[in-house]
Amino acid sequence: MSSKLSLTLKLRFHIIKIRDKKGIKIMQQENNIMRKDSDWSVIDGELCRVIDFTPMALVQNGKVVAPDTTTPYASVTLECKKIPNKIKGFVTHKLDFTNLWKAFKERGISDNEEVIIFWTTKEYKYKFLRAFSALLPKMWVMICPKGAFEIETDPTWKPELTGEARFKAEAPIVDWKPEVMK
Repeated sequence: MSSKLSLTLKLRFHIIKIRDKKGIKIMQQENNIMRKDSDWSVIDGELCRVIDFTPMALVQNGKVVAPDTTTPYASVTLECKKIPNKIKGFVTHKLDFTNLWKAFKERGISDNEEVIIFWTTKEYKYKFLRAFSALLPKMWVMICPKGAFEIETDPTWKPELTGEARFKAEAPIVDWKPEVMK
């Protein structure tokens, strides 16, 4: 494939990856859409606030019911400190979807709470599992007090909160962490 055709295809699908001055991979996409693990990898290890959860499947009697095998289970709109704009990610692992469903649909989110996720392929209990990360869940879902995202990602936010008060303000109220993660 010629490099001109390759560049045209990449631009058509709005998937362009660049590196910043320190060599850290940053996503620059017109629509900021994460479809595959390689797209999600730009936020690997970062906390992100879930702004919107749009299921494309259902959980009925504890089982995930999807329209077909090629449609993602859901989409999430995220806010991450590392990426300046809101980004949309498609959830393609059944357990990641189930955990988001439990947070948003079964438990529910009150006005003084927010959902934070931690997406990673680096925090599995056993290092050899990284080789199988394409088959494993990658998302730790947490319901936290509103403002926890700012406290976790900006050490200068609310400096008057210290010690136990700061810990309580940022600690998850409830969380769903895959068993394969540390």
